[in-house]
Amino acid sequence: MNASRSLPRVGLAVVVVAATLLPLAFLVALSLGSEWFYPGLLPRQWTGANWDLLGRGGTKMAGSLWMSVALAVGTGVISSIGGLFAGREIARLDGSRRRIGVALAFLPVVVPPLALSIGLQYSLLRLGFGGRFAGVLFAHIVPALGYTTLFFTGIFAVFDWRVEDEARSLGASARDVILRVMLPLLHRPLVEAFALGFLVSWAQVPSTLLIGQGLVNTLPLELMSYVSAGQDNLAATAGLILTIPPLALLGAAGLAVRRLRVVVP
Repeated sequence: MNASRSLPRVGLAVVVVAATLLPLAFLVALSLGSEWFYPGLLPRQWTGANWDLLGRGGTKMAGSLWMSVALAVGTGVISSIGGLFAGREIARLDGSRRRIGVALAFLPVVVPPLALSIGLQYSLLRLGFGGRFAGVLFAHIVPALGYTTLFFTGIFAVFDWRVEDEARSLGASARDVILRVMLPLLHRPLVEAFALGFLVSWAQVPSTLLIGQGLVNTLPLELMSYVSAGQDNLAATAGLILTIPPLALLGAAGLAVRRLRVVVP
């Protein structure tokens, strides 16, 4: 009976693993292979020429990759710090004021990305930031800040404020409380918020396309151009590169969960 009951679970696990790994395996073969024609199951030749483009600073793929990294890192840093202080202030509110603060932080998260990008486009173009790195960075920060603010609102909802009160009673200034008490206690949530902001920016397409106006070229936009041009090998390479940060963060999160131990008194 137990064996018969476990068979559907094993079959489901096999299907899930296959559905996850087969597309990645196909992208790997497509990025490393050449002369892959129907009905061949594998490419006739294998080459690393597509990946060599990343090492050449003048190629479009390398330039778009570094642009994506710069935007994602900037978004992660600014949104994590901004979300820390915004979530801190919202968590200190009570009643309807807290609900309003949470609703405002939730707004850029629930609004469809295209609608949010169109609204930001109108404002940023009027301010002269269209087609500029700073304009695209700001457009990425807006939704990322919503996520990190909600994240830190939850963190500070269970934060022990007596630690700060004790530091002030011992003569610590407001600056010392932030730098020497709050930040050391929240270094891990800050890293997690940075990763969250990084991922929000990493795959942004509507805001980059509308506000960058084709002058700020990121890896997702370059991937779309490869697909439209029929350059499947380059598109597969760019797609694999886009999957690396999410998979790396997912693996890091899995390791962190395994290290957790629940102590029952």
